[in-house]
Amino acid sequence: MKGMLVIIDGMGDLPNKQIGGMTPLEAAEMLNLDFLATRGEMGYMFPVKPGFIPESDEAIVSIFGNSLMSSTRGQLEAASTDLKIVRGDLALRVNFATIDSLKKGNIIDRRAGRTLTTTEAEFLAKDLNNKLKLPVKFIFEPTVQHRGVLIFRGGFSDNVSGNDATYSQGKSNDLNKIRVCKPLDDEENSQYTVNILNEFIEKSHEILNKHPINLNRKKRGLLPANYLFLRSPGAEIPKLRQYSKWISPSYMPLEIGFSKLSGMKVVGFEYPKLKNLDAYGNLWDGLKKECKFCIKTIKKYYKKYDYAYIHIKETDLPGHDNKPIEKKEMLEYIDKTFFKFLRGFVPQNKIKVVVTADHSTPCKLKNHSADPVPVLFYNDSIPKKNPFFSAISRINEKIHFRENKEQQHKGVKFCEKNARKGSLGSMMGNELLERVGFDK
Repeated sequence: MKGMLVIIDGMGDLPNKQIGGMTPLEAAEMLNLDFLATRGEMGYMFPVKPGFIPESDEAIVSIFGNSLMSSTRGQLEAASTDLKIVRGDLALRVNFATIDSLKKGNIIDRRAGRTLTTTEAEFLAKDLNNKLKLPVKFIFEPTVQHRGVLIFRGGFSDNVSGNDATYSQGKSNDLNKIRVCKPLDDEENSQYTVNILNEFIEKSHEILNKHPINLNRKKRGLLPANYLFLRSPGAEIPKLRQYSKWISPSYMPLEIGFSKLSGMKVVGFEYPKLKNLDAYGNLWDGLKKECKFCIKTIKKYYKKYDYAYIHIKETDLPGHDNKPIEKKEMLEYIDKTFFKFLRGFVPQNKIKVVVTADHSTPCKLKNHSADPVPVLFYNDSIPKKNPFFSAISRINEKIHFRENKEQQHKGVKFCEKNARKGSLGSMMGNELLERVGFDK
């Protein structure tokens, strides 16, 4: 293996009063990642372009050198399923959500409190597929917990908006209100498509709101999954740059679908089931399993593939929930497990490593932002241009790390602030792989 690209989802952040005016990355004790920083370079990246607020799919597509016009999240996530997709089928990403009523239109939670189990979602989806009647064929496929994929069979337009104002580059007057899908052009097919989508949304709410599973959830004091958010429609099967020399240990629909369509070798695991309705306990279970799985995958395949694409999802969620302490602790766990392994493994096998994020998810904003993300390029050297390091010897460096923990971060801390001063400088997402010399 020549290199690894490690994307820590939503890692970028802004200073937060809850953690002493630092970002979670700055506050986190990440001795192993900082050790890699001593032998590498730092910089910062706009995943798509300055001023653009990227979703994860847009960032990944861009980082791997594709045009944003080449794919949509709906099609990427559909590719993660066993559904047969043909050109003209309209694919959309779906979230189970909670609203008060269609008439009032107030959004209670965009993810049904993060307490919807995959099993519950499967039962709800089954009844929607069987009971909801439309003049066109469709199939709704749940994926993981509150997530799903919706496919409409036939020749539909994808030049339409979804029904959640959060997922758009334009500003909305009220992000806490549902909205209808709208055509983005004057074509007859676009208007027809939104008529079908809006009919589906309304009829699905009627079924979900009275469904026994949701009635039972209410009795237990849980938010009902009584509404569906549709977004990122796509009617063209993505044509992405191929990365056949890469391996991708993936476990979320987006990363699985993207990796498959990019020609990567995909290996995955079943995400832990939600236990005792503890959403963050489930996230921690997933994070622990992911770190172990990535280590296992690298050990098994590093002699068979030139590169690895590793995407760790869980760190994004505390950003959306304004939990900077939780985000900091997750970063520290990744360091104590996955980066601890890399610290010993990559120098021995002469593997280069890039660590970055797909976007910033500042806790105080509870959403993605246009802020650039930090980049670390470990290449087993101490660059002359690196403003954080003098050319000290390897021996002194190791002693320094063993004996003085407080000084470990002095000048070597990998964080947003230091990355802005790094020798790699600024870059766009589609420049990253070329900048570090990673091949397809």
